[in-house]
Amino acid sequence: MTFRNFLMLGAAALAPTVAVAGIAALPVAAFAQDSEPDDAPEIDARIMDEGLNRSEVQMLAHELVDGIGARLTNSPNMRKAESWAVDKMRDLGLKNVRKEGFEFGRGWEHLASSATMLTPREVELTATPVAWTPGTNGVIEAEVVVAPISERAHFEAYRGQLAGKIVMISIPGMGDEPTRAPFRRLDSSDISSRNDVDLPNYSGEGESVERSLKRRKFALELDEFLAAEGAVAWAKMSYRDGKLLHGTGYTHHVGMSPKLPGIEIAAEDYRRIARFAKTGPAPRLRIENDVRFVDGDTQAYNIIGEMAGSDPSAGYVMAGAHFDSWYTGDGAVDNGSGSVVVLEAARILKALGVKPKRTIKFALWGAEEQGLLGSLAYARRHLVSRAGENDLSAFELSSRWRDLYPVTAKPGYSDFKAYFNMDNGSGKFRGLHAEGNPAAEPYLRSWLSSYGVLDAGRVVSGSTGGTDHVYFQAVGLPGYQFIQDPLDYFARLHHTNVDTFDHLRPDDLRQAATVMAGVLLAAANDKGSIPKMPLPVRPNVTDPFEYEYPETD
Repeated sequence: MTFRNFLMLGAAALAPTVAVAGIAALPVAAFAQDSEPDDAPEIDARIMDEGLNRSEVQMLAHELVDGIGARLTNSPNMRKAESWAVDKMRDLGLKNVRKEGFEFGRGWEHLASSATMLTPREVELTATPVAWTPGTNGVIEAEVVVAPISERAHFEAYRGQLAGKIVMISIPGMGDEPTRAPFRRLDSSDISSRNDVDLPNYSGEGESVERSLKRRKFALELDEFLAAEGAVAWAKMSYRDGKLLHGTGYTHHVGMSPKLPGIEIAAEDYRRIARFAKTGPAPRLRIENDVRFVDGDTQAYNIIGEMAGSDPSAGYVMAGAHFDSWYTGDGAVDNGSGSVVVLEAARILKALGVKPKRTIKFALWGAEEQGLLGSLAYARRHLVSRAGENDLSAFELSSRWRDLYPVTAKPGYSDFKAYFNMDNGSGKFRGLHAEGNPAAEPYLRSWLSSYGVLDAGRVVSGSTGGTDHVYFQAVGLPGYQFIQDPLDYFARLHHTNVDTFDHLRPDDLRQAATVMAGVLLAAANDKGSIPKMPLPVRPNVTDPFEYEYPETD
C-alpha cells in the first residue's frame, strides 16, 4: 500500500479497530529483537493509527508558526516560544521539563523598516535590516556608492571615497533565473547516491579554524573601516533572486556590536540601483530601520523533556530539532517543521501509554543558526569535555571546539544510545543517514523496517552535516539525520522571508512524526544498542607535503 492510499483511508472512513487491524499485518522486524510488553507486534500499527489518523501536528504548527512567528535567538519572540514549548511539553505529560541555558550574547528585535530609491526615480525597495546591526535613529537619506568589498585587502581601494554614502558592498552580477523546478522529491538514485562515505581530510592543527574565525571577524572589521571613512550605512545584495530576503547577521556577541546600520536589498532592486550608479548620477536612497538590541538575558536555551524509561540503567535515546529561526519569515520549514514533529512524536507515544525500557528525551535546540550552539552546549554539559575549552570565549567556541584534544568522556557519555534529528524542511522522511558507521546500519534498518510502507525505510552509509547531530557524531556518539524530500527548501525557503506556514506539507509532517515516534520507541526497547565510534584523537595531517598560499591580511 502506498502512503497516499493509506492516507486516503482516513479516520472517518474506517473505525479505529479496523484501521489498526489493517496495519497490524505490516512488517514488525523493528521489534523482533525484544519481547517487552510495549514492543508487541501491534505497536507499529498503533503508532501509525495514532500518528496518521489523529495527528495534531498542524495545530501545533499553527500555534508556533502563525501564533508566535519568527524565533531569532534571544529575541522577545524567542522567549515567548520557549515558554510555549515548556508548557506544551508539560501538557503532554513529559517529565523533567527544563530550560538549559548557555552563553550566547545580545538579543535583537526588528520593529519596522523601509527603504526607497528617491532618484533618478522613486521606487519602494524590497529590503530588510541585517540582524544584529543598529537602527538608523530616524531617516537616513544619502547617495549610494558601489564598493564591492569581501576582504581587508579591498579597503585601500575605497579609502577617502565613502564619507556620507550608503555603501553597496556586493558585486551585482547578473540575474539568476532557475534552470530546474524548485520543488522536487527524491528518487531512488538520489537516495542511493548518499551511500558514498568520504575519507577524512585533516590539513593541520588550527588552519581551518583560523580561516573560520577570520571570516567571522571580517564583519566587524568592515564595519570599523566604513565607520572610520564616514559612511552612514551599508547594503548587501540578497543571495537569491525572486525578491527573497534573509536578513542574516552574526554580530550578536556582547561587546562586539557594529556601529553602522546594514540592510539587505532584494537582488533585482540592488542590481537596478547598481546600474544607475554605473551610468550616473548615483541614486539617492532613503532608509529607516527601527530595531533594538535586547540585553536583559545573554543566555540562550535548550528546551528538554523526557519520557522516563522502565530501566534507569539502560540509558536514553533522543530526538531533536532546532527551535530558533531567522526573523524575516515565520521560521516554518526552518525549523518549525522539525520542532512540531518532535512534539508530535512525543504526543503519539504519550497517547499510546507506552512504557519504554530506555528513557526517551525530546530536545528543542537553541541558537543553531549561529553555529549549532545549543547542541554543542548539551554535548559539553552532559557528554564530553575537551582540553582548554573553558579558556575559549563565546565567539571562539564553535570554531575551535572540535580542534581541541584530548577528548574526555563524562559520566553521561555511556548513557547516550542514539539521537535522531530533523532539520531539512517539511519533506517526508525517506530513511536515515548512517554517518559512516557500518555497525549502526543493521539497527537503523531494523528500527525503520515497519515504516517502509510509508516510504521511509532506506538507510544510507553516507553522512550529512550542518545541523544538530554534528556535535554528537564529532565525539563518537550515534547521532543521525533523517533523509528528507527537499521539496523547495533550499530553492526558496531556507532562511527567507517566505518561510511561512503555507509552505509546510501537512501530510509529510504527520508521516515524519509517525516515523520518528516509531524509531524512537524501537531504539528505546531494543536489547542491543548501536556501537559507538571511538572517541576522537588528534589525526595526522593527511598530506604532510602540501603547500598553501599564505593568508593575506
